[in-house]
Amino acid sequence: MTAVSSAGRVSAAGAGFLDKEHTIATAGFNRWLVPPAALCIHLCIGMAYGFSVFWLPLSRAIGLTAPKACPDMSLMQELFTTTCDWKVASLGWMYTLFFVLLGVSAAIWGGWLEKAGPRKAGFVAALCWAGGLVIGALGVYTHQLWLMWLGSGVIGGVGLGLGYISPVSTLVKWFPDRRGMATGMAIMGFGGGAMIGAPLADKLMNYFKTPTSVGVWETFLSMGAIYFVFMMIGAFRYRLPPSGWQPEGWTPPTKANAMISTKNVHLDNAHKTPQFWLIWGVLCLNVSAGIGVIGMASPMLQEIFAGKLIGLPDVGFNALDASQKAQIAAIAAGFAGLLSLFNIGGRFFWASLSDKIGRKNTYYTFFVLGIVLYALAPTFAAMGSKLLFVLGFGIILSMYGGGFATVPAYLADMFGTQFVGAIHGRLLTAWSTAGIIGPVVVNYLREFQLAAGVPRDQLYNTTMYILCAMLIAGFICNYMIKPVDPKWHMSDAEVAKLQAATATGGNGATGSFGIGKGGLDGRAALFWLFVGIPLAWGIYMTLLSAVKIL
Repeated sequence: MTAVSSAGRVSAAGAGFLDKEHTIATAGFNRWLVPPAALCIHLCIGMAYGFSVFWLPLSRAIGLTAPKACPDMSLMQELFTTTCDWKVASLGWMYTLFFVLLGVSAAIWGGWLEKAGPRKAGFVAALCWAGGLVIGALGVYTHQLWLMWLGSGVIGGVGLGLGYISPVSTLVKWFPDRRGMATGMAIMGFGGGAMIGAPLADKLMNYFKTPTSVGVWETFLSMGAIYFVFMMIGAFRYRLPPSGWQPEGWTPPTKANAMISTKNVHLDNAHKTPQFWLIWGVLCLNVSAGIGVIGMASPMLQEIFAGKLIGLPDVGFNALDASQKAQIAAIAAGFAGLLSLFNIGGRFFWASLSDKIGRKNTYYTFFVLGIVLYALAPTFAAMGSKLLFVLGFGIILSMYGGGFATVPAYLADMFGTQFVGAIHGRLLTAWSTAGIIGPVVVNYLREFQLAAGVPRDQLYNTTMYILCAMLIAGFICNYMIKPVDPKWHMSDAEVAKLQAATATGGNGATGSFGIGKGGLDGRAALFWLFVGIPLAWGIYMTLLSAVKIL
């Protein structure tokens, strides 16, 4: 059995280097080293949001200057063709694969993660994500769509799932005094990955581009190598607190809060409670509304404002020539980037705010404010106010990101921290579901209204009202969430036995173990700088594109 001394030292004899026993922090460790470790992983896998930067170059991988189209080709034929270019719609299926596999893999292996620890999970995530890019590069090089789907989509999607949930339970345990802020830091980087990855990919493709190559497979290999190094650094810098650890000078609140449980619910029982499915509904409905907007952000801005974006207020989308459409497309790309900035900022802001106002009230805010902003969006469009329209959707996307970042803390409040990572993994099937519902609602409604002859600047009015209805349903789900029935709670003896069995201590001792609260010392500052510089560069590139909107 692993033993934890009063100094926080752990004996890990017989354990492998990747095993959980080797990740237990010892005296003097600074807990502020753990968030940048999480960011090392999340800033890499967050590039899943930015993969659309590859679609247009890949759609002319054979034709080079223009797509070599085969209009009568079926999707099955497209998977294996070596003589025709791929359709953008077929490439876009990788986006769906990412998030379906993220939810599925997180649900399947979330329990294993709790036993194996974040280091092993981060290690496997790095192999899958970076390895998926290598296999994807082979698919691009040989022009085999099925191989790219398998590599980047399926195997990379598994890496997404494991990488996404690996820091959640870790940071919740390190910051019991600021649980919401902890989950905000854990999830924050995922929203910022595209801000770094998309402009980096664009620069690499331009560097590798030749008269015979669009530069994508070379970019895949380069980014795979970069991401592997960063994710490995993150995985091996993860540490877990000894069982019973508490920040120095901190004691749990004496004033009981019915919505924050001091007990734990076993992973095998969490999904049997109504609270799990109500929170599942809350996340699914909040994300369905937001993800549909993300997927259509660029065409939505172009079709609603059209000539207004380039100083031609009376010119509709259909009346623009090819060069003018290219101009507004570049501006719309800045809009999509700006939404990413609100997305990442919202993850930290709203999750931290939830520590002050409570998780339930935070979601009430998401739904009420979201309903108001979605309902007003057609009015902002009719007014021709780009500023109000962009600001409104920026706030909506901040709540989209905030919903992701706050939900692990919500789960920890309901079910305790012992299995929060695994429970969060199962809950992410809501994301997989939303990844299908949101885009389908937005995309198919748009096509239906186009076919019905609705003007392009009014295409999204009905869509906004339907998204309002989704948020009303989410509000009702949130209202129905009550504390978990005590019959589902594990006894203290069961928890102690489980902790001992999983080699995290379990000797019943509590205290700081010589670790304390930590602070921004030299090592922590350097590690934060290591992840902060690429993040700052991504923010700068995003703002550079976004200023063109206004």
